[in-house]
Amino acid sequence: MDKRHFLLALAAFISLPALADPEPRPFPANAKRGKMTAGYAPDIYIDGKLRQLSPAARIVSEENMTLTPASLRDKDVVVNYTEDMNGFIDRIWILTREETRQRAPGAR
Repeated sequence: MDKRHFLLALAAFISLPALADPEPRPFPANAKRGKMTAGYAPDIYIDGKLRQLSPAARIVSEENMTLTPASLRDKDVVVNYTEDMNGFIDRIWILTREETRQRAPGAR
């Protein structure tokens, strides 16, 4: 096997995990679901109601990357979210199409 064939085989082997089905994201049991529209931070709208992000809020994309509220301004996205003890939104996960078909973690 020459060097070029070895490198191609190695690249194919390394890329195999990327082709596998992704594991479902673990959402907390107390997560709620809603449609979010980001305004000017810290304001966001969930299901049409004005809410506020906590100072340490995290927004996670479908690919598990951290986003800023400004990058989502005026976009409607389906999310799971949690609230802190003061009622501020502290964690938001933007859902994939597959995740939106599943039941919300906090739903009974």
